[in-house]
This record gives sequence, structure tokens and C-alpha cells, in this order.
Amino acid sequence: MKNKILIGFYNYTVIATYAALIFGIFGIYSAIKGDPFIAIVLLLLAGSLDMFDGRIAKTRKRTADEKHFGIQIDSLCDLVNFGVLPTAIGWSLGLEGFGFTTLFALYILTAQIRLAYFNVDEFNRQNRTTEGRKYYTGLPVTSSALLFPFVYTFSAPFGAEATAISYGIMMFFCAVFFVLNIRIPKPQKKMICVFAVIGLAMLACLICFKLNGTIS
Repeated sequence: MKNKILIGFYNYTVIATYAALIFGIFGIYSAIKGDPFIAIVLLLLAGSLDMFDGRIAKTRKRTADEKHFGIQIDSLCDLVNFGVLPTAIGWSLGLEGFGFTTLFALYILTAQIRLAYFNVDEFNRQNRTTEGRKYYTGLPVTSSALLFPFVYTFSAPFGAEATAISYGIMMFFCAVFFVLNIRIPKPQKKMICVFAVIGLAMLACLICFKLNGTIS
């Protein structure tokens, strides 16, 4: 229910979303301080929480206002975690100059457009039906939580230059596919578990590379 002192809604359904945002903020801080490894790990953790915040929210019977609030805060947090944080990591990897700054702007802009479009589409969909969503239009912005760690994990052993180039290429393609009018099936329970396992595997690889000195 609405808090009498603070604006907003405060219950357990928003905890995962807020925790993911905190990971994202510390990830940006780590990237600014020149530590892309920690930033990538925090991006993975933020993505892990994001995978389950919707399912946590469904365990509680919410009012229409609570549902709309949840949609808004989720997208706002996603813009920070999966829009701003990946660009901060790119900068920490050495992607500097006018060209890469333009790429960062394009990436954040298309992420914002994708998230705003989703909010409008989801609002209209909920007014039409109570059925769960089966498809997304455009590449979900949250996919960056797996795509960028994947690129970093398997290109970092080949050196900083290879990592930066691979990262920049992935960022460009993500920016394009965020706003491309394509239908992507929404992951169901089994696929979410698969993504979770992939995330854990990448995290394990990152830690091993770091301990072995493969990643600085």
C-alpha cells in the first residue's frame, strides 16, 4: 500500500529491482575508477536480479497503481543498469574519442526508446488482456547483462585491444536490434534457468581468468 510519509510503493516486490539498481550504480563507479572486471561482474549480478523481479512481483496481488509503478521503476532501473553501465564499461576499456562517444549516445538513446516503447505497449496490452506476454518487440535491453559479459569473458584473454573492438561491435549491434521491429519470444521458466546457468558459468570463468592473471 502507499506509504503515508514517502511517495511510492514499498513492499517486497520492488526489493530485487532496487537491489539491481544498486549493483548498477556501483558498477558505474567501478568503471569510472578503471576497473572493468568488477563492473562486468556487477552487470551480471544486476541482470540476474532482473530475471526474477517480475516473477517475485507476481507472487503478490497488486493494485493497478502498484503494477504501473513496478513497470516504470523497472524500466528506469534498466536504463541505468543496461544502458548507462555498459557504456561506462566501454569507456573503461579504452573506447574513447568522438566516434565511440557517438556510439555510446546511440546505444543509450536506442535503449531509452526501447524501454519507453515497451512501457506503452505493456500498458495497452494489460488493458486488452490478462494473459502473460509471449513476445517482445525488439531486443530486450536486459539482454546486455549476458551479451557484454560474454564478449568481455572470451575476448579479454586476447588482450585489451581485442576486447575493446569486440565490445564496440557488440554495442553497435545491440543499439540496432533494440529498435528493430522484430518479435522475440519471451523466455519461459526453462530458458530463464538456462540463462541463469550461462551467467553463473561466465562468472566462474571471469573469476578463474582473474585468479590466473589472464584478465588484469
